[in-house]
Amino acid sequence: MLRPRALWFTCASAILGCLGAAVFAQAPSSPAFEVASVKPNHSGALGRRFGLPANRFEATNIPLKDLIAFAYGEPGPPPEMRPDYQVTGGPDWKNTDMFDVVGTTGSDVPLGPAGIEQKMLMLRTLLADRFKLSIHRETRNAPIYALVLANRDGRLGPQLHRSEVDCNALFARGPGNAPPPAPPAPGQRSPCRIGVGLGTITISSQSISTVARLLSRLMDRPVLDRTGLSGVFDLDLSFDPGGLPGLPPPPPGADRPPSDAPSVFTAVQEQLGLKLESTKGPVDVLVIDHVEHPTEN
Repeated sequence: MLRPRALWFTCASAILGCLGAAVFAQAPSSPAFEVASVKPNHSGALGRRFGLPANRFEATNIPLKDLIAFAYGEPGPPPEMRPDYQVTGGPDWKNTDMFDVVGTTGSDVPLGPAGIEQKMLMLRTLLADRFKLSIHRETRNAPIYALVLANRDGRLGPQLHRSEVDCNALFARGPGNAPPPAPPAPGQRSPCRIGVGLGTITISSQSISTVARLLSRLMDRPVLDRTGLSGVFDLDLSFDPGGLPGLPPPPPGADRPPSDAPSVFTAVQEQLGLKLESTKGPVDVLVIDHVEHPTEN
């Protein structure tokens, strides 16, 4: 099961200056679900979910904006929905009207990121067919953070270490073509893992670009990997979550517990040996040109 947003996966950011545009169009040979169902959901339920079992795609009680965010996201690992600050335009109902979408993909869709990417492409086709969605891409010059090395000698921090397990390579080979990673010895971390908590990030055997994507959700601003570090890493990051723009505020009347942890900027530098530098850079933005309420079946 893939949740459409983790607790802190809420983004809204002003984006400045258009540099260029390119039109998105569905090619005649675009992948499509063999069978698909789209129905409005008027339940008023708070729960939302994405499901990606084997040869199916399932979205329950999902607004159009999240369907678009998934269709034009990153297959991972881990799968990443396109942040809100990278989608603009469209009617207000894209945020409020809920839908149930079920699609059957056929038996030839592989597992892992390759299969998730195919389901994303199939969802794009469905959105164009059923919602009459038309969008184009613009590259805008916007505020970003560059993730760079903090030490001139390239020395990494005490909580960032190179990993011996390449999970991306294992997933790319597909099931049955490579042995699974050996279970961890007592006291060792599990491989191929990503854990995000309120003030913690723990990853095993992932690239620095994955770290940058996780930080971008917290910062509500793109974080671009400019470290030059290749390969995969293990890391443990602890920081004070208070005041981070990508985190929702506490419920009314509730306060976050006090924390003596450092700010995320200090933690990244002291614990990882990296640094977040505020700058401007190109940001890929989807602009919704046209969309309609879907045909139901």
